[in-house]
Amino acid sequence: MVAVILSLTLLVLDHRFHHLQQLRSALAFVTYPLHYLADLPFTASRWLSETTSSRDTLLQQNRELRDENLRLRAELQKYESLQAENMRLRDLVDSSFKVGDRVLVAELSSVDLDPYKQQVIINKGAISGVFEGQPVLDAHAVMGQVTNVTPLSSTVLLITDTSHALPVQVLRNGLRTIALGTGHIDELKLPYLPTNSDIVEGDLLVTSGLGGKFPPGYPVARVTRIDRSPDAPFSNVVAQPRAHLDRSREVLLVWTVPNQLPVPGDPVAPPAPLAPATGNDGAAGTGDAAPDTTPDPEPQA
Repeated sequence: MVAVILSLTLLVLDHRFHHLQQLRSALAFVTYPLHYLADLPFTASRWLSETTSSRDTLLQQNRELRDENLRLRAELQKYESLQAENMRLRDLVDSSFKVGDRVLVAELSSVDLDPYKQQVIINKGAISGVFEGQPVLDAHAVMGQVTNVTPLSSTVLLITDTSHALPVQVLRNGLRTIALGTGHIDELKLPYLPTNSDIVEGDLLVTSGLGGKFPPGYPVARVTRIDRSPDAPFSNVVAQPRAHLDRSREVLLVWTVPNQLPVPGDPVAPPAPLAPATGNDGAAGTGDAAPDTTPDPEPQA
């Protein structure tokens, strides 16, 4: 009974008041060497395989990488011109929506904290600027978001976990909905689409940017099955994630800055001086405003 009462007390303190966050971070810092040792066999086997590779194999891989690099650089030139054209069009319609992304490369650990959840551990933590709720991508699509941060490592909840919901839209027509995890590594469900929705098999789902967590436009999944029943108000839509959730080793941590919010670590520009008031009523001239004494909210990724 004492153990049960103590456990409930600790649960309440942690859930309501977050008093145990520092203790959890300290314990995670202490146990980090154990995670490193558990991942050591895989790292050692990969290093041994790379060391013992033949010269012909290395030359072949080098040629393939050069060819791929040339192709990607050519595609990048096209994307840069499209991005510049997009920004010019936004300026023409007087749009203030600007997104600046910076990324950090991290590596996945083969250790899983909880076998009943779709989550992984990465080797970057609070020391590297990682924060809870940060989007995580691989080379193909969105993988998930950071749910727990310690000084040297972080836990990433995958988009296929049953507790994860992601705002998405159909790239073809902009139809917005929510993609929910199913607990299966290769399946997402879209339960909130009416039976008459304009969605077909093969449609690409991308992040919509709603909710403030994920930047817009990143690929998420592709629709693989649609079941429509005349007596059901909603369709049963299933999609397959584009990210290689069970194979990717390197991931990208994304910092998104909507509306030109300052990136963490960047200096904050000083406020512009106020122009003198004009007019007989003492009101400020066009474009002037009284200084705002309300503290700015913390920027959210």
